[in-house]
Amino acid sequence: MSDLPVLVLLGVLALIVVRRAGALRVAIWQAMLAGAAIVLLTGATTPARAWDAIDRDVMLFLFGMFVVGEALVESGYLFFVSYRLLRRIRSSGGLVLAVLAGSGFTSALLMNDTLAIIGTPLMLLLARQHGLPPQLLLLALAFGVTTGSVASPIGNPQNLLIALSGGLSSPFLEFLGGLLLPTLISLVLAWCVLRVVYRRHFHPAPLCHAAVGISDPALARLARLALGLVLAGVAARIAAALWWPGLTFRLTWIALAGALPLLLFSPRRGVLLRRLDWHTLVFFAALFVLMESVWRAPLFQSLVAAAGGGLDTLPVVMGVGVGLSQLVSNVPLVALYLPVLADSGPQLLLALAAASTLAGNLLVPGAASNVIIIQAAERRDGTSLGFLEFARAGIPLTLLQLGIFGWFLGRGVA
Repeated sequence: MSDLPVLVLLGVLALIVVRRAGALRVAIWQAMLAGAAIVLLTGATTPARAWDAIDRDVMLFLFGMFVVGEALVESGYLFFVSYRLLRRIRSSGGLVLAVLAGSGFTSALLMNDTLAIIGTPLMLLLARQHGLPPQLLLLALAFGVTTGSVASPIGNPQNLLIALSGGLSSPFLEFLGGLLLPTLISLVLAWCVLRVVYRRHFHPAPLCHAAVGISDPALARLARLALGLVLAGVAARIAAALWWPGLTFRLTWIALAGALPLLLFSPRRGVLLRRLDWHTLVFFAALFVLMESVWRAPLFQSLVAAAGGGLDTLPVVMGVGVGLSQLVSNVPLVALYLPVLADSGPQLLLALAAASTLAGNLLVPGAASNVIIIQAAERRDGTSLGFLEFARAGIPLTLLQLGIFGWFLGRGVA
């Protein structure tokens, strides 16, 4: 059956929604791996095409950042720094706001997946310390990294693709000029929605922060060096984008440069590698294989062709960007959409960036960072953030955010 990959994708999404069937519990990576195995075993895709579909840059970037993130956690350095930064916050509402603001700002510089990797163990620790449901802080992290990354051309892979291939004359200035203000408003909206959904936990009782020390000073020094290399690489990337746009400065290089000192010089490299989030790496490899077969399916191609020339209006760009990103990765979606918007001006390109990114706030499959957060939480202490719990806050938040971005961008289109 030539359209089998589409049916397999729908089955995988159903498994991700349910996650439990009686005594059987299915992890997200297991559902995606099963989908990839089916399209390979049935001949819907070939091993050669599947191998070519796996984006080695993404896999190496995640591997490098997982190594850095694991070292920050294992050494205690991440928790030590977070205590120094958050110890003056006295209310649960203030803590949620700090998570949203901090993750939102930082994801615009470090890319949202990076913050998802580093931030998840911190959210679990803060939830335990302050008696808060971990789902509240995990959602704050997920919404913060997704929303904050909208305003920057290096905030996420799809924005980077638009910045490099969309024909924008000055990507940093155009992204900030068109998307910064609605992004800031959207972060406030995220706090408001979480306050409504988790209103019992936004209490006036003062928080009591427990001092956290560094558990492994030697590893902490290397972790600090690794983080410094990542930050220096990001700064160099921003400088290259501003002053030498033709200079290639790949994110993979930055992540691997950060991981290298840990893998070469730390006697605990074996521990770091054993505790790495290999399940998420399997998820991404399987995702690339399944998505390759879905894009080649006649049904999907016919739907794209049937849309014809009606894809270059603001409401359609926003709707398609949010909707289809739930079914396929937002990066290939943006790659397919860019030729349609070739002569449409910067506002529709910014709308595509905003919609394909905000899709991550709607449902779990809408962003890779959501999957990273959920699987890391389950792996570390069994904390589960279910599909429906995510949707309970994510659906109203995304509708509100789309209204804000649509209004701001609509003025530019008009």
